[in-house]
Amino acid sequence: MDFPVNTPKPPYIAVIFTARLTGVEMDTYGALATELLEKAATLDGFLGEEALRTDERGLTVSYWRDEASIKAWMKDAEHIAARKIGKEKWYTCFTTRVAKVERAYDFEK
Repeated sequence: MDFPVNTPKPPYIAVIFTARLTGVEMDTYGALATELLEKAATLDGFLGEEALRTDERGLTVSYWRDEASIKAWMKDAEHIAARKIGKEKWYTCFTTRVAKVERAYDFEK
């Protein structure tokens, strides 16, 4: 995916996921994150994702057309299984925030 993501004109929804990571099996974590992103990208309403990770911390912002799109992703069986593994193996803590994007500004040199 591009970074930054080329999103449509607002409004749309941003899901901001921040986590403190255990550092355990980070190669597996990264592979699963890539697999989930590829699956999410096929869903109606998914607009894109931006992510930064170290072995200690992760930040992912996904963009969605509406709440219904997010709810569909939250019900996806593979995503549910990945969240369970994350809690058991990869996260010491995390926070998810959902926000409506009202305005967006761009700059490109």
